[in-house]
Amino acid sequence: MRQNAVLLTILFAFTVTLASVTYTFIEFYKLNKTQYYHNIFTKYSVITQIYREHMLRHTSVTMLDANLAVYDLTPIHDEIKINNIFESGEILKKEGFETVSETFMLHDQNFIQQQSIQDIRATMLESKGKIYFFIESWKSRVLLEDDTLKPYVAYNMFVAYTTTIGIIIISYILILMRIHPLRRLRVKIARFGGGDMQTSFRMKGSDEIALLGNELENTRLNIKALLESRSLFLRNIMHELKTPIAKGRISAEMVENPKHKERFKNIFLRLESLINEFALIEEVTIGFKHTDIAEYRLIDLVDEAIDQAMIEPDHVSVKVDSSSKVNVDFKLFSTAIKNMIDNAMKYSPDKKISIRKYADEIWFESHGDKLTHPLTFYVEPFTKEHPARDSFGLGLYLVNGILKAHNTILAYEYENGVNRFIFVLNTGGK
Repeated sequence: MRQNAVLLTILFAFTVTLASVTYTFIEFYKLNKTQYYHNIFTKYSVITQIYREHMLRHTSVTMLDANLAVYDLTPIHDEIKINNIFESGEILKKEGFETVSETFMLHDQNFIQQQSIQDIRATMLESKGKIYFFIESWKSRVLLEDDTLKPYVAYNMFVAYTTTIGIIIISYILILMRIHPLRRLRVKIARFGGGDMQTSFRMKGSDEIALLGNELENTRLNIKALLESRSLFLRNIMHELKTPIAKGRISAEMVENPKHKERFKNIFLRLESLINEFALIEEVTIGFKHTDIAEYRLIDLVDEAIDQAMIEPDHVSVKVDSSSKVNVDFKLFSTAIKNMIDNAMKYSPDKKISIRKYADEIWFESHGDKLTHPLTFYVEPFTKEHPARDSFGLGLYLVNGILKAHNTILAYEYENGVNRFIFVLNTGGK
């Protein structure tokens, strides 16, 4: 949902706009239709006047028809047709009113004026595309067909509505076409962030999105050049270092004193191990994109770490079930365990460490002073408790990077003079 927030916002605005425009046109249609019929209904006043005169003066039907014909009105006398019109017709407007008539009567040789009030009802209805007026009085009724008036047709309003909706839809499509490159750009950025350095952000055009994509492309090329330069530099350094180390190991074999020979061999092995760790540190900076995760016994990982640390096994107390397994990269995870062993060897007074497994946690316990800074301080590169010690301050930094690649958390506790570092395994750990 959040990934499509902009698109959903535009869709919401589009929907609200369509609904608002439609509602406005519907209300305007109703008002305009009502006003139209109200205006033409005023014709009934002329009709009722003619009809009233016909009734008062008792003129002939022919005279009535002739008077109505002047106003394009045709009386309908066929009862069947009248019934059909009323059955299929729709009443548009009706109104009742009173008329006053005066009569003079002779009484005792005097004329007496007499007034009478009579009700007349006028109804306008529509049937099959024609307008009719129905006039009812106290003594008769008549249905009139108007030959000129037509039912309300909202053609102009329909054209205006469809034009407005068309403009809104075209605008919406243009907006989607404009933001579509943003969606493609987001996918490319995600691929680039996932390690695909060949992803190109180059875009055609001169709008803001194209300019942004081209700037990202220039940035990508710069980053790629820097990474290649760094990788080349590190490979050259490691190659140049490994050559004298290999020669040193060969020379150490020529030393006759067994004690000195073993010491030189350990020194060169340690140097080679440090070079390998520097290579891992480079992978930490890019997030270990090429891990080889598989299921291994934890005891085998610990044994490999002890061998890498080059310490006597009696310095490490291992309390791990031989059937306990974890899903990890063997090389990386054993290196993390080895660094925890190295950390204990540097800072523990008795040079001993205990490795245990509890549920989904691996504990590394050693005697020593409590850390003076939070754990977050020590997982940064080139930080350590005692600057004078023989290390680069990269041990826990490398451990933390390896654990992140395994979705594992590094935690710390201190209890009764014991430092306890904990690997909190993910749900895949066993």
